[in-house]
Amino acid sequence: MRYVKVSWSHDLEDEPVVYLSEIGGDGFEKRKIQFLRDGKVEWADGLHETASVGLSEVAFPVDLREISDQPEFDAVEVTPQEFEREWVNARSLE
Repeated sequence: MRYVKVSWSHDLEDEPVVYLSEIGGDGFEKRKIQFLRDGKVEWADGLHETASVGLSEVAFPVDLREISDQPEFDAVEVTPQEFEREWVNARSLE
């Protein structure tokens, strides 16, 4: 598994500003957390998706520069512990 944090710099009120993703060996998201500007946190996994958050249908790039080379995005790997801490927190907010 890989764990990736993507920050998205934009002025859109209803769009996430940070994503945390757990990426499986096949390159696809297994779990995702998204953080909105207003403090709202949403999550998705293989059993739970909503109209505003779901797992990507496109494989995650192996090289994070494919994301970070776009000026509005910054992608970095995070530790499994960081992801898990945020996952537990996001699930507790329901």
